[in-house]
Amino acid sequence: MVSGAAADRAVALARKLPDLRVGLHLVLLEGRPTLRPQQIPDLVGANGMLRADMVRLAFELAGRPDMRRQLQREIAAQFAAFARTGLPLDHVNAHKHFHMHPIVAAQVIEVGRHFGMRALRVPREPGHVMARGCAVLAAQARRAGLVTPDAVVGLRWSGKMTRDRVLSAIETAPSGFVEIYSHPATADRFTGHARGYRYRDELAALIDPEVVAAVRRSRRPTGGYADVASARARLSAAGNRRA
Repeated sequence: MVSGAAADRAVALARKLPDLRVGLHLVLLEGRPTLRPQQIPDLVGANGMLRADMVRLAFELAGRPDMRRQLQREIAAQFAAFARTGLPLDHVNAHKHFHMHPIVAAQVIEVGRHFGMRALRVPREPGHVMARGCAVLAAQARRAGLVTPDAVVGLRWSGKMTRDRVLSAIETAPSGFVEIYSHPATADRFTGHARGYRYRDELAALIDPEVVAAVRRSRRPTGGYADVASARARLSAAGNRRA
């Protein structure tokens, strides 16, 4: 969230952790815009914040080219703000998974390629309601040559990924590239917190010794989207040399 209240502090912390994989979380609704409200008048409310009526916004984007141009400018501004941090871009996703909207996805991909985007979250969890709606986004990402996860585990327990649920996710995760979805934080209440989210419990779950041991037992390679992209590039290059 490059325009979030704690963005500068988050960037400073990330710079101290060179092995941390940092992605761009695009905020296109329910947040503070990167551009001035006057530059994107149809995307903001009277308070200058990005609109919260996601369904209506989705329909308006389909019928209003001027609004789509405003959206593209805001997306580009957020990519540019991330680029100015100097942090490597691991992957991209969007608040409330709004990039599942085909128009939003197309703009994210178009803008992202100019900023070196290599990976995009497709929020497909086996059995989760969103898994059925991810086919279009997955196809768009595939055509653009982007790395996407084979599964995202934890969507159904968003804000409540406790230790036992993380352990279960590790033990039952499908094969392939799997993202464990979580919202860790050191406090449960802060500006912009989601009601009912157990942020501290999610942080405790990720660093729990049993969880760490379970990851090691699984013998799965760990890392970010960029690690998967690099590994696939090496395999492709090796295959081309053999050919």
